[in-house]
Amino acid sequence: MGVKFEGFNYINGGICAPSGFLAAGLHCGLRKNKSKKDLALIVANEVCNTAAVYTSNKVKASPLMVTKEHLEDGKAKAIICNSGNANACNADGEDKAKSMCKIVAQELDIDMKDVLVASTGVIGQTLDIMPIKNCIGNLSQSLSTTGSGNAAEAIMTTDTVKKELALEFEIGGEKCRMGVIAKGSGMIHPNMGTLLCFITTDVDINTPLLQKALKRAVKLTLNRVSIDGDTSTNDMAIIMASGDAKNKKIINEGKDYEIFLNALYILLMNAARKIAADGEGATKLLECMCVNAPSEDVAEKVAKSVITSSLFKAAMFAADANWGRILCAIGYADAEFNIDGIGVELASSKGKIIVCKDGNGVSFSEESAKEILSDDEVKIMIDLQNGDGKAIAWGCDLTYDYVKINADYRT
Repeated sequence: MGVKFEGFNYINGGICAPSGFLAAGLHCGLRKNKSKKDLALIVANEVCNTAAVYTSNKVKASPLMVTKEHLEDGKAKAIICNSGNANACNADGEDKAKSMCKIVAQELDIDMKDVLVASTGVIGQTLDIMPIKNCIGNLSQSLSTTGSGNAAEAIMTTDTVKKELALEFEIGGEKCRMGVIAKGSGMIHPNMGTLLCFITTDVDINTPLLQKALKRAVKLTLNRVSIDGDTSTNDMAIIMASGDAKNKKIINEGKDYEIFLNALYILLMNAARKIAADGEGATKLLECMCVNAPSEDVAEKVAKSVITSSLFKAAMFAADANWGRILCAIGYADAEFNIDGIGVELASSKGKIIVCKDGNGVSFSEESAKEILSDDEVKIMIDLQNGDGKAIAWGCDLTYDYVKINADYRT
């Protein structure tokens, strides 16, 4: 189900795996294709400590602004999310986003301020609120502990597979769980959110530490995914903590907090990999690791620079070991480091090959390199030999289908 880590086990159930959460998803009519779900609802049994991070795009969608307002107290009980329409750049966008919250609040008999809202889809088109209003009864009646998969499908746009994961681990001898659903396939670039991501956990943790953990985990994972260099107007990641695991409440940084942070990292790292692998038109997942950099920040900038290079991504589509494009992308990274010691190795399950050493090319078999790069997961290892900083970034190849998907997106 994902990259394995000792002490953390993958389980089924997604966002409903943690105790205290229900979810549902259905087709309400926002999308023309009736076979595609387009409305999701996540509800906690009680009001939860909640944290979020948002897009860095200056143009922010109305649902994001309403969610930010509702989260001023760090509490939430429900999340409503639609696909098919981003409700962004609309004069009535804020009213529509608040209407979605009000519809949920009235249906569930809860405070409207405890409802968060998200939307995804085409930007600049007016959102029709009636399909949501007409289906809220069916949606709420569909809420269940097995509804995570339906909710994951309902937030998808050009995604070809749903992104859903859950982990089980222990804190202070108590069994704890954490789950996630996410959507993202295009308009993804590492400047926060890079997608919609909803996380639930039954760990008991205060809101300030929840916010701190989310910000750090997102920096190491979701902020290091790039599909096409475009940062969306709607990106956000939200985490709700029910406290139902009954662990000793985490109120300080320490061993329990580190376990929680590691769980969140593992969950979001695997979500990031799933998103990168499902990039629009993609045929392979690219993972770039930069090591021995002057700092983590430098390593991150170098890895991102490579993973966002259109020329490099196109070469990977052709399984062409054009390592000069990697060096070029390293060279224009906005960071200071010594270029003389750079080494580059390409690897996959089919083997590995060194293509650059001490900043210069080395002879290698083009045939072997092509075979290695023909795998559906390719690793690019960059060694700066200039410190102990390291970072990983994820992306995908650039294919003909990416252009076709986005040329036809509104039609």
